[in-house]
Amino acid sequence: MIVAIDAGNSYIKWGLHDGLAWKERGSLPTGDVARLGEVAGLWPEAVDVVACCVAGRAVETAIELAVSGRRLHWVRSGAVSAYGVRNGYEQPERLGADRWAALIGARTKTSGACLVVGAGTATTVDWLDAAGNFRGGLIMPGVRLMCAALARNTALLHDAEGEYRIEPRNTADAIASGCLHAQAGAIERMFGRASAEGDVFCLMTGGAAYHIAPCLGIPYRMEEMLVLDGLLRCFPLLSRVS
Repeated sequence: MIVAIDAGNSYIKWGLHDGLAWKERGSLPTGDVARLGEVAGLWPEAVDVVACCVAGRAVETAIELAVSGRRLHWVRSGAVSAYGVRNGYEQPERLGADRWAALIGARTKTSGACLVVGAGTATTVDWLDAAGNFRGGLIMPGVRLMCAALARNTALLHDAEGEYRIEPRNTADAIASGCLHAQAGAIERMFGRASAEGDVFCLMTGGAAYHIAPCLGIPYRMEEMLVLDGLLRCFPLLSRVS
């Protein structure tokens, strides 16, 4: 049994894998990381834990305390090449560990070129070519951050919940639709650049992916467990070097 943990800025996602399939999964707000110990108490005792964290050292420490007594393996992004993926970042160790894990997860889903879109607090759009080379990527505010920025920095635009509309006719819907178009447009522009070299597919993951995806005019597939799949793929090598 292996537990994979993806600690993001807003949520901590986890999954329990029995070697064949994901048996359980869950999430909790990152601000409630102290509750992870209660969750871990329900896992089988003989489990290894593989994790990545982009939420800071304090959250890492809280995770280490929560899973105390179990073997914990951290996935970092310092490797230049591993698990079929070559890290093309100018400073490989500065690539977010969740992005690195998602790229590795993507390689388990397709042997062809793909865009890996992680839609969470931030939206990331990473290009993995058919040879497994990470060619570069985008980072932009996520949908909620974009909407909140308008509410926070303007006098007359309020933080109301809007919906995506083809023809928005109220301010809340205009904001929601504009931010979703901005997200989709960035993804589609990156897709256009990647597809100039051949066939490419888009893999979507993250809580906001279900809001962005209907706005896209490119082929895509939802992969809800993509980061956890990547963490799971990392585990055999990590366990050998621990």
